[in-house]
Amino acid sequence: MDLMKLGTELFGESMKNVDQDALGSALGDLLSGSDGKLDLGGIVSSMNDSGLGDIAASWLGDGSNSSISIDQIQELLGSDKIAQIASQLNTGEGSLLESLSTMLPQLIDKSSSGGSFLDSLGGTDGLMDMAGKFFK
Repeated sequence: MDLMKLGTELFGESMKNVDQDALGSALGDLLSGSDGKLDLGGIVSSMNDSGLGDIAASWLGDGSNSSISIDQIQELLGSDKIAQIASQLNTGEGSLLESLSTMLPQLIDKSSSGGSFLDSLGGTDGLMDMAGKFFK
């Protein structure tokens, strides 16, 4: 599964008037790790560290997804990064945050079905690394 493509498609559903290439670039800037790939494991880990672990767990599980507020998204990703990406997309921060609050649960939910989230974490080694971060 190409997580960047999936993320760009989901992001584009809520940000219809923004160029798809710009969305992909912004998504990469917002959610990528040091290797340039979407770091969903890092997002889940950050959510756990921020007291949002129950929300993240709902996205990873097979049940319904808990919602995340725009304030929680802003706190999770950082105000500076949100402002930078909103400027890059020529949109308001509120619109960006609203789109992210819809897109992020869907992206993690869809990437976690059928074991593909494990692949996005770098296999079992990546999962063990993330688990180690949870239990520090």
